[in-house]
Order: sequence, then structure tokens, then C-alpha cells
Amino acid sequence: MTHLATRRHLHASYLSETLRLWADSIPHLHAEGTDPDGRPLDFDRSLICAYAFRHSYAQRHADAGTPLDVLCELMDHKSVCTTQRYYTVSLKRKREAVTKLAAHVVDHHGRPRPCSDTTYELRSVAVPYGGCTEPSNVKAGGNSCPIRFQCAGCGFYRPDPSYLPAIEQHINELRADRESATAMDAADFVITALTAQITAFEQVADRMRRRLAALPAAERAEIEEASTILRKARAGNTHTLLPLTPAPRTTPQP
Repeated sequence: MTHLATRRHLHASYLSETLRLWADSIPHLHAEGTDPDGRPLDFDRSLICAYAFRHSYAQRHADAGTPLDVLCELMDHKSVCTTQRYYTVSLKRKREAVTKLAAHVVDHHGRPRPCSDTTYELRSVAVPYGGCTEPSNVKAGGNSCPIRFQCAGCGFYRPDPSYLPAIEQHINELRADRESATAMDAADFVITALTAQITAFEQVADRMRRRLAALPAAERAEIEEASTILRKARAGNTHTLLPLTPAPRTTPQP
């Protein structure tokens, strides 16, 4: 048996040539869209390279809303600035997404609370599992909530379908916390509080899913596309919001 240390490694050129032979051997490779006659367009096979797989891997994670720090670690990037390039969303696409989802905002009971796209952005602030319309919290950029992470029990909570994955993840985290609390023989009020949060978030998520399921397929697809755009924008948003506190008026010096 040949010792592992004596085996020759694969050169980049060999990998590239093999990949090119494989791509060229595929009989039909279609791109998105069709030509004027309705026939599928041919995919440019020169775009198939080893780096393209890495780029596609990163872009799919970014589009799905994977947090910036998580994708940075997955990609083994030295700087988050490199990773952040995958989260770029044009202002036009974000505006279109906001307009689409503003009509599907609900409250903490899952009841419809549609709003204008201006209200969606200017009179609310993004919190981990939805939007918050509480004035002092909006003013503080989401950093002034006395019941943080218990959004489903707040009358100012305003989620929309773009937050469904985050809500579902939080429900799973709450269930895990409840199991841990039970194993720790925690007081009954701790278990009761966790159960109430789980039930409240489940109610919001279930009602949003039912509303989406009742929509025509084309409209559901548009909402999912808009949701993906906003999740991607949020995942790449790492700047800290400054409190909107008016500066004191000073008297001009003579």
C-alpha cells in the first residue's frame, strides 16, 4: 500500500480541466429565460469553474438570510467586509420588497395590520422576530425595550412573512429552553412563561402561514421573493443605529 505522504496531490489545472470536460459533456444546459421564440437559452459554459461553486454556496446562504458572522466563518474569510459583499441589495429591490410586504403585516395575535411602505420603515424598527412600533424603542433604534425577546406578548409587535424563519427558529429555541428548565427543576412560573411564549409565537406563525396559503400561487411567489430580499438585507446590516435624540439648541455667541 502506497504511503499517504508519497501520493501526489491534485493540481489546480487538473481540477479545472476535469471540470471543463464534465461541463462540456452535459448534452443540454439551459440558462434562465427564453429567446423571442420561447426556446430555452443556452447557458454559458465558460462560467462554470471551481470558484463559481464557492460563490454560489455563499450567495445562497446570503439570500437565505444566514447571519453575516456565521457565513464569514463558513467561508473562512479573514474579514466580514469580504463576506458582506454577498449581502448587497439595491435600494430599488428593497423598496419593492417593502411595498409588497407592508400589506401583510400582522399584530401579536396574528391579525392583519397592513400599513403603508413609509410607515413600515419610518415608524417601526426591526427586532429579532419582527417589527416594533413602540415609539421609544423606535427612537432608540430597537435598544429600549423593557420586555426584550418577548415580542409575541407585546401590542406593538408587527411581524410579516419575511420573519417566519426567525420566528420558527425562536420557537425551537424556546422549546429547548423549556426542556432545560424542566431538567433543572425550575419553578412552575418559569415553565409557564416559556410555554406561553411558545404558544403566542406559534399562533402568529400559524396565522401567517394560513393567510399565505390562501393567496394565489403567483402572489405567494412574489411575497417569498420579497421576503428573501429583506432577510438578505437584514443579515448584511451590521451598522449601529444612533438614537434619534434632538440636539440641544445653543445660544449663538456674540
